[in-house]
Amino acid sequence: MKFPRRKLLHFALGAAALPLLPRVARAQAFPSRPITMIVPASPGGPTDTIGRILLERMQASLGQSVVVENVAGAGGTIATGRVARAAPDGYTICIGGWNHFVVNGAAYPLTYDLLDDFQAIAMVASGPSKRTETRRRRGRAGWRARRTSAGFRSRA
Repeated sequence: MKFPRRKLLHFALGAAALPLLPRVARAQAFPSRPITMIVPASPGGPTDTIGRILLERMQASLGQSVVVENVAGAGGTIATGRVARAAPDGYTICIGGWNHFVVNGAAYPLTYDLLDDFQAIAMVASGPSKRTETRRRRGRAGWRARRTSAGFRSRA
């Protein structure tokens, strides 16, 4: 492909002047300050324990301190609201379960939008879920029959 002289000259001058232009968008080192991890549960619970295990790994890999703040109350809506109001710079993160994000958004009117104000980073843990019922509902014989069919030994 032939370049006309004028286009070639413009291209050469533009390429030569490019290193002289100031670099406006320089990448900053992340993180340059401590990260705050907000846990929407009381200290000592499963969400807090998983958050503290994750905190140790984050501190080791990022080389920056991570601070845990337990903000319990209102089923996690206080903590998630606090994260939603924080600056979207990546220095405030929230660890929580489906009850803190899905159930609260479906059951209560919130001051923030769960779909627009949050970005999922990773699934950290998953756990089994169980269904329980009272014995009065099905009767004692039905309970023993279900335990036996599930492979449990009967105590009778």
